[in-house]
Amino acid sequence: MTMADQPILVVDGLTKVYSTGLLNRREAFRLEADFAIDRPRIVGVMGPNGSGKTTLFEMITGSNRPTSGVIRCCGQNIHAVRYRERDRLAIHYHQSYQVRHFARRVPSFMLERAITDYPIVHLFDEPQFNTQDGYIGFMLEFFRTLYARERLVFLCVHPHEAYHVRIMREICHEFVFVNRGKISRAPDFETLVASDAVSQYLGKLAKVGT
Repeated sequence: MTMADQPILVVDGLTKVYSTGLLNRREAFRLEADFAIDRPRIVGVMGPNGSGKTTLFEMITGSNRPTSGVIRCCGQNIHAVRYRERDRLAIHYHQSYQVRHFARRVPSFMLERAITDYPIVHLFDEPQFNTQDGYIGFMLEFFRTLYARERLVFLCVHPHEAYHVRIMREICHEFVFVNRGKISRAPDFETLVASDAVSQYLGKLAKVGT
């Protein structure tokens, strides 16, 4: 089976648990995710601060190890790939910089080589949309170019202004909502905002463009 025969991304039975306390350990936060995306898409990601969005992105790119579960990019377990080659599969941009921090539990030479030389999954974590000089148009064209080149693009935005919602409605093929460590998916914006949790999160912005 070749790379082309595999789903672009599989998040299989993923959990990440953070605990507090030295002697009496207790669970402070749990993220759970189980989904697959089998073809190029632009996926909008939303959710309250602290809900687990960045943690999810970190695990997809291999910079944060899950408590349980597996993340596969084009069939390859991201956490079994050499550290310096993981961004050939999935790359995480947090605002204006690339995130690359790895817990090196296994020597890199004992891990697999990446099966591609160019990132397949691109995760944009709250990019800064400058409203001046056509910058938004440039960014949207960049996302569309990645999609046209058969990449999977995640666009995580915490909407503060109406134009943030318009961008997401215009560019995204589907949506993911992360809330209290739980993940739900929606095939379009209308389905997304039909959820009470999403409507409450967005407030009056839920009606932008309707």
